[in-house]
Amino acid sequence: EAAAVWGLGRVAGLELPQVWGGLIDVPADADGRVWDRVCGVLAGGAAGFEDQVAVRASGVFGRRLSRVVLPFGDGWQPRGTVLVTGGTGGLGSRVARWAAGRGAERLVLTSRRGLEAPGAVELRDELSALGCEVVVASVDGTDREAVSGLLDEFPVSAVVHAAGVLDDGVLSGQSGERLAGVWEPKAGAAWLLHELTVERGLDLDAFVLFSSAASVFGAAGQGNYAAANAGLDALAQVRRAAGLSATSIGWGPWAGGGMAATDDVRERVGRGGMVPMDPEEALSLLGRAA
Repeated sequence: EAAAVWGLGRVAGLELPQVWGGLIDVPADADGRVWDRVCGVLAGGAAGFEDQVAVRASGVFGRRLSRVVLPFGDGWQPRGTVLVTGGTGGLGSRVARWAAGRGAERLVLTSRRGLEAPGAVELRDELSALGCEVVVASVDGTDREAVSGLLDEFPVSAVVHAAGVLDDGVLSGQSGERLAGVWEPKAGAAWLLHELTVERGLDLDAFVLFSSAASVFGAAGQGNYAAANAGLDALAQVRRAAGLSATSIGWGPWAGGGMAATDDVRERVGRGGMVPMDPEEALSLLGRAA
């Protein structure tokens, strides 16, 4: 939840620069040294020109991105049963084709509409022709009972959480309902998958979360989406800290599909200097990163 607030705050900084002060992260057990440093940050002396800082007893730290070179080679090799949420959508269907071509024996593709989703039947038949068993299930990813039943029926070796919705709007037009409407199918469903796979003791080869660059840089008009994806990033950190597999990928827009496929979204992200990625290259990077 704290990560979500931080993601929302980055968007506030973009939309409301004239009144925005910044973001300060403090530990839950902050002592007097921490609060002294917080006062220093607020007074403008302890953080210099930083507007996003973590304050700890040991010091004040700015936020940085580090370039990491992905390992060469194939990386994650799908096997057994792979669950893809949002599996009949633009990005999920591409992931499904990629996984089927790389060795997955069974694909479980979930969406709210299941086989009634546009192109779902054709996708199932296409993947089946590749020799992969395909299950297309109508499942609400936020329904604990439904997701539990699915995992009981199909113990999975990997999870790719590609489901999500958009409900763009500036912060002044947001509401608790709109925030929850984007949060639940993205971060809420991911946390549920985490809990249920851990409960079952599943040793997953990969737990891949389709996050967004909006959670990294912020995106004006996408406060709820940035918050939800920041929640995914935090979940990946939680799992990694527990010794579990997890990779959260902050995608930019994909060419030829996905939620950024509409002209207005492409135009908006293009103004920020982001161009659509080639889907095949993106999938290759997914395998190496996971």
